[in-house]
Amino acid sequence: MIPSATYRIQFRNGMTFDRAAALVPYMKSLGISHLYASPIFTAASGSTHGYDVVDPDEIDPAIGGREGFDRMTAALRQAGIGLILDIVPNHMSTSLENRWWRDVIKNGQKSPYARYFDIDWSRPLTLPFLGDTFEAELEKGAITLARDPDGGLVFDYYETRYPLNPESVAGQEEALLANPGVDTLTRLHEAQSWRLMSWREAPKQLSWRRFFEITGLVGVRVEDEAVFDATHRLILSLVHSGVVEGLRIDHVDGLADPLGYLQRLRQAAGPDCYITVEKILAKGEQLPEEWPISGTTGYEFIASLAEVLVDDDRFDTLERIHDEVLGTTADKQNELRDAKGLMVDRNFEGEFTTLLNLAEQLAGENGVESDREALHHALRELLIAFPVYRTYGTPDGLTAADITLLHRVIGKVNAQETPPEPAALNLIIHILTGELTAESLEKAGLFRTRFQQLTGPLMAKSVEDTLFFRHNMGLALNEVGGDPNPRAFSLARFHQEMRIRLASQPDALLGTSTHDTKRGEDARARLYTLTEAPERWAESLARWRQVNQTHVRFLNDGTAPDAADTWMLYQALAGVWPATLTPDDRDGLLELEERFLGFVEKALREAKQRTDWIDSNESYESVVLKYARHLLSADNRLFLDDFSENLQPFVRAGLMNSLTQTVIKLTAPGVPDIYQGSEGLNFSLVDPDNRREPDFATLARDLQTAGPALFQDEQHWRNGRVKQYVTATLLRLRQHYPTLFRYGDWLPLKVSGNREDNLIVYARVEENTALIVAVPRLVFDITAESLTSGNDLLWGDTTVALPESLAGRTWRDLFSAEETQLNETLELAGAAGCLKILLTVE
Repeated sequence: MIPSATYRIQFRNGMTFDRAAALVPYMKSLGISHLYASPIFTAASGSTHGYDVVDPDEIDPAIGGREGFDRMTAALRQAGIGLILDIVPNHMSTSLENRWWRDVIKNGQKSPYARYFDIDWSRPLTLPFLGDTFEAELEKGAITLARDPDGGLVFDYYETRYPLNPESVAGQEEALLANPGVDTLTRLHEAQSWRLMSWREAPKQLSWRRFFEITGLVGVRVEDEAVFDATHRLILSLVHSGVVEGLRIDHVDGLADPLGYLQRLRQAAGPDCYITVEKILAKGEQLPEEWPISGTTGYEFIASLAEVLVDDDRFDTLERIHDEVLGTTADKQNELRDAKGLMVDRNFEGEFTTLLNLAEQLAGENGVESDREALHHALRELLIAFPVYRTYGTPDGLTAADITLLHRVIGKVNAQETPPEPAALNLIIHILTGELTAESLEKAGLFRTRFQQLTGPLMAKSVEDTLFFRHNMGLALNEVGGDPNPRAFSLARFHQEMRIRLASQPDALLGTSTHDTKRGEDARARLYTLTEAPERWAESLARWRQVNQTHVRFLNDGTAPDAADTWMLYQALAGVWPATLTPDDRDGLLELEERFLGFVEKALREAKQRTDWIDSNESYESVVLKYARHLLSADNRLFLDDFSENLQPFVRAGLMNSLTQTVIKLTAPGVPDIYQGSEGLNFSLVDPDNRREPDFATLARDLQTAGPALFQDEQHWRNGRVKQYVTATLLRLRQHYPTLFRYGDWLPLKVSGNREDNLIVYARVEENTALIVAVPRLVFDITAESLTSGNDLLWGDTTVALPESLAGRTWRDLFSAEETQLNETLELAGAAGCLKILLTVE
């Protein structure tokens, strides 16, 4: 069943099944067809997100267990609301609560679960979970020998108990316990099928595949049929029982064989199960046509919205001002290359070395004369130049589309100033395409799989978690699925992308906020407006920096905060500042400070320039955090008054942008996903800030009295009630006209007049039913002083030309309920309200 709209709930952190069940009447009233649940299976103790599963065959007792789940699904069923589950086939937790993982540690390759995880058994299993080296922790007395309540002996490290291989202690248990000296424990450690080591060694020494660079998550070999069955038993049971109607696949690009997995899942789940995948599409990239799914979770839709909300005519001005403030002009291509090079050389050194070793072995087997250094250079350059998250080769080689992509990448690599040695590069190409001797094909297949499983994490960590925290010119553009080197923005291209979306994935999710977005949708909507008034932003920024100049410090490694981080701080603060916050609200400032400081620390470390997660620069961090704390100090009134006052035009224009992107999302091809609370305003920062629970009680109460009069009070724009009302109105409309929104054509309409460049106008048309949508864009000049007046200026003297299929019909305004007959044109001059949405009257 294809949903009409989903509502994402983040379980854990206080959200349980029973609490979600209590929200069902609200979701029903809002116009939601399906609850979209974050992972619900048993996760590591204290998990805040559920992606660290320890038992996929159990519903987590921490959020209500099976009984609570059944109560929630009963409430959903009674309300006629379906359920979609977020599932995690790529990885599981390395917590010893994971009995499969613990059994592998205890029994090594003899464990029945040894093949469940992506482990290189040519060497001991590495366990990089110590604070220091094994030897150092042993000397400190942090590692001791103890008896396991389950039988056998364990190494006890701060109450984490690593089970010893039974054969290594057979018949010696009492003697070992009686003499657990350093030498004894060292010999015992060396006798295990695993090795404990410092967490710092993980990038170099890891013997198993992890999720990105998180050693708390081990890769699962779901391509193995037995592993698939074991990890999907409960999931499929819930689908077959009718309790679950859809599945969202987390990190599909991490799998060894995404197509094979999706085909197996589709066959097992049946043709009616709604399946989407978390997949980042590069600009212009489409999902493989053969994937038996409804589409992605919608990150690329966020990038599409930027096409119409960024002022392309003034974008270069903001970029020039940014470069002047920093005193340098950024080379984005070089910045991307540097970020990817850092990831290859450091964060993913172990994964890279595994590929290099395989390449070296294959060179020898195939008579290729190329030394390790040449292979290293060729492989590194190929990985850095890769423009998408991954290819989708099989054991037989790459697809035709992937080969075309590969040749494009090769051309880019060979055009460099110091291209790789031809023999080395050609060998890697032949490995990827399967053009080797028959004896080498199995090893080449392993290389291809590991290569494809590395390009995705490499891209994600380089772009989303490095470059997007280094290049801060336009923070709204630094979003998951965004382009680090954006092209010119275009209303025409937006319409083109919507038509492509209708043709390629009309049932995919339309997301604007998620648990992973860098900023909430309304923070982005506000920050887009900086491109409309760059000079005004620059003047304010210069003044704010001057006011707070006494809190800048000069350290041995430079100014703190430096110019780049200063730009980032003020822009991030501009995005997150609540629309209702005033400088005299001490409690509000303290609440914002706590959220903001957490973001600042993460932003500095993710940038990996003056500080890092691996080697933190406490001197720099402490000064910048103190500076950020000063910005929000209630005693810093000179700054706060100026900041709040001069931010207001951006706040108002951002709220109008917010409404526009909301209307587009709710009328575009696809299934709109409402991230918890984002039917109201969402000014969140990166996680964990974006995972805070909204005020559901207020949302439910506000919806009961929502109506068109809300548009007339700016306070209701600022507290999110206008957005919630528009959301509910359009969600309910979608339920009444499902075929219009699922199959209806996307028809751009021609606008003429003095505001023609400031309107987005289109129709959705399906047989005799049609919807005309006209919403504003680039309204900074109109909304600078007010959101409740100036509609005449908003629409200007503009006319929409109607094609023959839409002319001569009666239309009803969705918000005023007025009916009108339209012939060849729709006159927008003098239109009431800030939105014009017309539905055909049948």
